[in-house]
Amino acid sequence: MQIYSVEQGDTVYSIANQFGSTVAAIVDANELEAPNQLVVGQALVIPVVGQFYFVQPGDSLFSIGQRFGISPTELANINAIDPNQPLPVGLRLYIPEQVKQLIETNAYVEPIGDTVSETLINATRKHAELLTYLSLFSYQVNRDGTLRPPLLDNFRQIAEENQAALSLVVTNLEEGAFSDELGSLIVNDRAIQETLLNNIIETARAGGYRDVHFDLEFLPPADREAYNNFLRYAKSRLSEEGLLMSTALAPKVSATQEGPWYEAHDYRAHGEIADFVILMTYEWGYSGGPPMAVSPIDQVERVVDYALTEMPANKIMLGQNLYGYDWTLPYQPGGEYARAISPQQGIALARDHNQAISFDPVAQAPYFHYVDTEGNEHEVWFEDARSIQAKFDLIREKGLRGISYWKLGLAFPQNWLLLEDQFNINKY
Repeated sequence: MQIYSVEQGDTVYSIANQFGSTVAAIVDANELEAPNQLVVGQALVIPVVGQFYFVQPGDSLFSIGQRFGISPTELANINAIDPNQPLPVGLRLYIPEQVKQLIETNAYVEPIGDTVSETLINATRKHAELLTYLSLFSYQVNRDGTLRPPLLDNFRQIAEENQAALSLVVTNLEEGAFSDELGSLIVNDRAIQETLLNNIIETARAGGYRDVHFDLEFLPPADREAYNNFLRYAKSRLSEEGLLMSTALAPKVSATQEGPWYEAHDYRAHGEIADFVILMTYEWGYSGGPPMAVSPIDQVERVVDYALTEMPANKIMLGQNLYGYDWTLPYQPGGEYARAISPQQGIALARDHNQAISFDPVAQAPYFHYVDTEGNEHEVWFEDARSIQAKFDLIREKGLRGISYWKLGLAFPQNWLLLEDQFNINKY
């Protein structure tokens, strides 16, 4: 796949000609709703074997080869150029397909309401073939240690048909929010733990689960070691049953980071105890906060770099959002919440309001502004092929175990195309 950013005057036809593709292939790959109305700044993925690279100032065959994992000599031979001559800026080089890295992938599904939506079922069925794990969010713990299951529908059948392992997600959610009081009971009361683990094991056996995933958040800071001890005990019980155990970790950048979401999450202990962890590297830009990228690459990399000082890379799954937000300006703390949107909806908003899409080079994320019919200004940040590519590059650079998506149900076709194009997915 080739990533291309639309420029003024571009058409799908001209882009197809430039890369030796077809209009139909580009429309299909990007699920373009209005192919005759491309948005300036919109990122497209172009189905080609390998990819093209346009020489930038300061580039050399050596630096380009390092970037793509190919020798300068091979790069010169493939493109029939003299390796001893300087590269003209703007020269188009062909980069052949590279060996794919083997990674693991996870995606959460969160059925909401009384029935599972067709949109969620269809998205799960469509993408399960690219998943190592399908995580059902969530089994909520009652105060006596029993479990309230999510809507299960036919997720197990979809997982089995696609050789995706089911993950049983356990949370301390209570009345729609993470409860510090409930979390403290879980990690401190041995009687509740016995009931809980007995219920988890029974549910895992009956439901065909492969992994048990603890997502205990907003725990009191004083319960840090209690949580570690609970995980050690849970791991011993679950291992006896042949079950994997994973955990979700808040995005920390140091062991001493303060705050109710961070202090009880001990990266070093989780790295030692769990089979793998999922870093929740998203929600810098969130619905109740000011407008900004949801998962800016500079902040994501800081979390990863810290995690690597506490645990091996092959235990780390990078968390990734499949959504963005539309904020109404001016932002006011405690005011109107931003609206969650899919990447496809982000592009449609820019197109409908005749706005070009900008790209933040530091956050590596697209954004734009528009004014609605009532005269309110909006700021939109979302994901596109360029932003997800930055995360894929980070996974390769750091040798991480893989990627975990929160959550299925919002359309982002480019992500799945690039994932399949660049990685082989481990299956159990």
